[in-house]
Amino acid sequence: MTSRRALIVGGLVGLAAVTAWLLFFALPRWYGRSRAPSGIAAAAGVPVPSGRKIKANLFYVAEDGQRLMSVEHDVAFGEGTVEQARQILEAQLARVAEPLVSAVPEGTKLRTIFITARGDAFVDLSREFVARHTGGSTNELLTIYTIVNVLGANLPAVRSVELLVDGKQLETLAGHVDLRHALEKNLAWVQ
Repeated sequence: MTSRRALIVGGLVGLAAVTAWLLFFALPRWYGRSRAPSGIAAAAGVPVPSGRKIKANLFYVAEDGQRLMSVEHDVAFGEGTVEQARQILEAQLARVAEPLVSAVPEGTKLRTIFITARGDAFVDLSREFVARHTGGSTNELLTIYTIVNVLGANLPAVRSVELLVDGKQLETLAGHVDLRHALEKNLAWVQ
């Protein structure tokens, strides 16, 4: 009787492993959205600004879905750190066309940004940032570090980033990352 029970348990564990593999690795590769290779020179679908521009690195989901990739893009020039941060964030939040995939939920808007003299940035985003997030620990990390890294990597004056939604501090985005404190750029999430 116990060997039959062990066989059933072993079969269930094997079935669970195959199901997990299909859900998290195979199906996204077979049916997932096409993603850009890491060597893309410009962000597809993001409008190129007219007038004075700077080059900025924007971040999108890498092909493996587990990391971010950096894509150089022309961004409108902004007078001063706060205005330049606004221009970079608005370019990052703009809708993109395939093959790029944004980690930030569609419809998320920048409400305001404030940067202290010490380099602490406070980024206030619209409620879509939380309401339209797909969940999951990896997705949460990629979404958060898209915003943190786009400022930290492009603006040396920005030391850390605290995320707000509708003017209120977040405890977490999807239950896995503590957002009650400012975060520093973390390029370990970038391939």
